[in-house]
Amino acid sequence: MGNMCTRKITVLGDGGWGTTLAILLAKKGQDVTLWSAFKENIVSLAKKRVNQKFLPGITLPGSVHLTANLSSAVSSADLIILAIPSQFIHKILRRIKSLNIPKGTVFLSVIKGIEVTTLMRISEIIHQEIGKNIKLAVLSGPTIAAEVARNIPTAAVISSKDIRAARFLQQLFTTDRFRVYTNSDVIGTELGGSLKNIIAIACGISDGLNFGTNTKAALLSRGLVEMARLGVAMGARKETFSGITGLGDLVTTCVSPYSRNRFVGEQIGKGKKLKSILSKMDMVAEGVATTKSGYFLSKKYNIYMPITEQVYAILYKNKNPLKAVEDLMTRERKKE
Repeated sequence: MGNMCTRKITVLGDGGWGTTLAILLAKKGQDVTLWSAFKENIVSLAKKRVNQKFLPGITLPGSVHLTANLSSAVSSADLIILAIPSQFIHKILRRIKSLNIPKGTVFLSVIKGIEVTTLMRISEIIHQEIGKNIKLAVLSGPTIAAEVARNIPTAAVISSKDIRAARFLQQLFTTDRFRVYTNSDVIGTELGGSLKNIIAIACGISDGLNFGTNTKAALLSRGLVEMARLGVAMGARKETFSGITGLGDLVTTCVSPYSRNRFVGEQIGKGKKLKSILSKMDMVAEGVATTKSGYFLSKKYNIYMPITEQVYAILYKNKNPLKAVEDLMTRERKKE
């Protein structure tokens, strides 16, 4: 794979995914710094070298630098990986902008979500806050952190309009257990990674109602149709949705016991209320907010998204989940 020179890489966000990527790159001999917004997390990480809350059982290599100081974290980074929950992205990006990052720095977003208030994708927010001319890529796919961290074979996609940045990152991240593809369809890649969380909630609801594999297969295949339908209307390529960041990510999120979005749906299917489910969760289930964004996008682009519509009604209009499934099944008859 050719010997790459060592790069200074900063991972912003010490959740499960940020921590996993820091470990992966450190093991490849890169110079990695992991930043947390919370000083106490850094103190505990430095002591135990394990991220007990988000990635239990996985040791952080001694070579990973830890800091809660943003300006020292990003000051001379060749690559800044954004792995923070989407609701904090503006705040962090504004702080980064004020720190005068070197011109050639590459930004990589690994965040899945669509902003509810503006309906913007994460890459659009990054451009808005940092500037149009930065080198920017997104990494997406069926990448459950706990599996990648345990070296389970995984494929992902790095998407960028800048083909050189994409190839540089592809080489940087690829290992014999982590296979990276590239594409230039940033819109499709980001939408796939976000919208699939809505379908995962629907699949979880189906699990909570004790429906079977048939139901889940129907939700998956029809869910993919509505994701692609919206994507194409927003300028994405249809094929992206049958690839790793569409179908691939959708399958993982809908079947994995680790999937937070599927779990939220399952609890709702069992009759629990959204507020009480979320209050007991440490990690963010991005799909809850994305359901709102997806629903508003379907209205904005006038795209028919029946599953998204029913999940929205369940989460935000208190609709009975069983009634929602009946409504999905008894809609006007259609050809596939």
